[in-house]
Amino acid sequence: MNPERNHQHLKAIDFFCGGGGMTCGLRQAGIEVIAGVDIDEEAKETYEFNNPGSVFIKTDIRNLRSNYFERKHNVQRNDDSLILVGCSPCQFYSIINTDKTESLKTKDLLRNFARFVEYYRPGYILVENVPGILTNKRSIWPSFKRQLENMGYGNMLYKIIDMSFYGVPQSRRRFSLIATRLDTHIQLPVPDDKQALLCEFIGTEHGFARIPAGTKDKTDFNHTVAGLSEKCLNRMIQTPHDGGSRLSWANNPELQLACFVGKDGSFKDSYGRMWWNRPAPTITTKFFSISNGRFGHPEEDRAISLREGATLQTFPKDYVFKCRSIAATARLIGNAVPCEYARRLGEVILNH
Repeated sequence: MNPERNHQHLKAIDFFCGGGGMTCGLRQAGIEVIAGVDIDEEAKETYEFNNPGSVFIKTDIRNLRSNYFERKHNVQRNDDSLILVGCSPCQFYSIINTDKTESLKTKDLLRNFARFVEYYRPGYILVENVPGILTNKRSIWPSFKRQLENMGYGNMLYKIIDMSFYGVPQSRRRFSLIATRLDTHIQLPVPDDKQALLCEFIGTEHGFARIPAGTKDKTDFNHTVAGLSEKCLNRMIQTPHDGGSRLSWANNPELQLACFVGKDGSFKDSYGRMWWNRPAPTITTKFFSISNGRFGHPEEDRAISLREGATLQTFPKDYVFKCRSIAATARLIGNAVPCEYARRLGEVILNH
């Protein structure tokens, strides 16, 4: 941490922290993260192992008393140096075609986050979510915004950003908000002049050995990749390197899937390869599967590995994921706020 900033001693509580992407980035900026709150028990070991000193509180925010942090962690109310972070689950507002029935129960979690804002009146608030939180007709956003304004946080800035212009090599469009009750100008991080590209982060020159599908890396580096059936492996072999798509084998009856027959214009990214000289697509919780998007390696016949996905989310390469399965690890990675963007948010507040 810059010695000149020590006197500020900014501290944060990371609600809906998951495996710790936001926490990691804020800590990289020099901010103390007191605790992370999440209902996912499997995230606890990963979070605390990589963020020593930051306590993982496994609970449903709806069941957490407003004064919990005051009693347990001596968090003071009306503290100008306190940051509350609320990156709530966003499946309900996502454009991904999923069943919204289960996610309906989580769409109003920001209202519970607002309860802690009202109680502690922190100096700063950070929120990150999918763009749909602004456009969905059933969104809690208008109500949440009014709550913040009524609590004195009219000094806010929010917009939809493309994280590829903030050091994150993905075409990842997100809603980002920063708000303060302090009477000074506030801003979001300034975008870079150029996008971050895939080739700047993965590949053999960045420490990623060439591996076949099905490789299980038992080290903490976790360069593990899902296996492929013989037919799916043949599909990858027939897909041109550096941005090839499933259209290359659309007329091959042995490889074409029945669900794609006559639908060349639909689900165009499924079974596709990434481009070296473009940002990756949005890293989702299913990035380990070539059938769930353009998650094929640009030139190797496989999906990207768990460590490659984590690197595209800008987790440090020594960040250890303490999960029992590929799917569980990918879920923590895909749901995370990219560490680099979180670091830049922290820098904005430190410089403020």
